[in-house]
Amino acid sequence: MQFLDFEKPIEDLYHQLQKLKEISAKNKVDVSTSIRELEVAIETTKERIYANLTPWQRVQLSRHPERPYTLYYIEKIFTGFTEIFGDRQVKDDKAMVGGMALIDGNPVMVIGHQKGTNTKMRQLRNFGMANPEGYRKALRLMKMAEKFNRPVITFIDTPGAFPGLEAEERGQAEAIARNLFEMVSLKVPVICVIIGEGASGGALGIGIGDRVAMLANTWYTVISPENCSTILWRSWDFKEKAADQLKLTSEDMISFGLVDDIVPEPIGGAHNDPEKMAAILKEYLLQTLDALGKYAPEERVEQRINKLSAMGFYDELVENQSETA
Repeated sequence: MQFLDFEKPIEDLYHQLQKLKEISAKNKVDVSTSIRELEVAIETTKERIYANLTPWQRVQLSRHPERPYTLYYIEKIFTGFTEIFGDRQVKDDKAMVGGMALIDGNPVMVIGHQKGTNTKMRQLRNFGMANPEGYRKALRLMKMAEKFNRPVITFIDTPGAFPGLEAEERGQAEAIARNLFEMVSLKVPVICVIIGEGASGGALGIGIGDRVAMLANTWYTVISPENCSTILWRSWDFKEKAADQLKLTSEDMISFGLVDDIVPEPIGGAHNDPEKMAAILKEYLLQTLDALGKYAPEERVEQRINKLSAMGFYDELVENQSETA
């Protein structure tokens, strides 16, 4: 089990608990009362720490190496998953996975970023940073879902679309823009869930839907706190301040009207109890699919457009009548 810096009090108690269990097993000593007291102390400490997380701490949690990724949720939530590969233009982008599946017997198309669970797989998956072919593959799957009348579910977890020269040469911006345009008018229900990092256009490329949800300890904004700090202060040292100023937490996104729902996580984060997190997320998806299924396709598209049109803040300047006369 890996602990983050702000989890030091939990880590200390956890190590004490492990030592007690070792002593009990080795010396056949009954320390069950002390073990129970430590277990209660751990849970109490978790509740205290996780009830007062800063934006930067949420960013750290969203990147936890033990946090479940898209393929884990596909395995735990869906059955009969059949992965589909390639964009029919360049190659198969391993940072973007997707295919047909069933959720409680109901057919869906599931798509998401995949970061990789170890060093080798992270390199293969390009750390979840998709190239243009990844977004074109995602669009191909969405249009296929529309053809066969399958709802689309996307899982977003990326530090951003891949910024390499070759990605730009193959049309990174156009690929993402095309996805935004096409997702608005998809005739099938679309549910988007941010399960980790939701950075910039890389997240938006599969992030337009009837319902956009965030897991509680995730973030969603135009730039990472580190890069924002580098641009504004020429240093990464102000990343915590940047995270606070960016207003990137799930609560901030709800207050701005940029996402629709927050999916709660187990105490300690999704990585602390992945199976419970998958069960919570599955219940949310089933309820949302049921709610969206009550609308006609034209209604869903209209609601989608109205929701997007209402986003943002602006002031309208009214010109002086005497000056325009």
